[in-house]
Amino acid sequence: MKPFPKEGKPTKQELTDTQLQAMVESISLAFFDKKFQHHAFFNRRLRTTGGRYHLNSHNIDFNPKVFEIYGETELINVIKHELCHYHLHLEGKGYQHKDAEFKLLLKQTGGSRYVRPLVDQKPQSYHQYECEKCQTLILRKRRINLQRYVCGKCHGRIVEINSSI
Repeated sequence: MKPFPKEGKPTKQELTDTQLQAMVESISLAFFDKKFQHHAFFNRRLRTTGGRYHLNSHNIDFNPKVFEIYGETELINVIKHELCHYHLHLEGKGYQHKDAEFKLLLKQTGGSRYVRPLVDQKPQSYHQYECEKCQTLILRKRRINLQRYVCGKCHGRIVEINSSI
């Protein structure tokens, strides 16, 4: 008996490490005219970064969330970014983000400078306060001591309206 797919989320085709390796090799030949001769693989332990180039082993690991959340086009941009590090490092040129050679090659190949956010950020909650005299609304991330602080405009007493938005 086949299990039912989970409700709510459409199932997306997963990419295996061998398919990723083939994709990296073909992108390297197409955009850099050079072979990628090391290993590319997914690493589920990556949290906020899209990919990582290893200077010692020359391998590249990628965050599978990039493909799961944003799809193939964003993954291709991350692959181009990591291949810029790879090829420049092997050629002995400036491979760091701050280097002009890296920025130029990234622009020529059309890779992404940064990956879009991969972590679900919880909405920021604010504490709402209001001045009794001038009714100025004051929003703060952290609670403030109402006995100690007064309004910055009129030096009136501050009262809490709502604990969070």
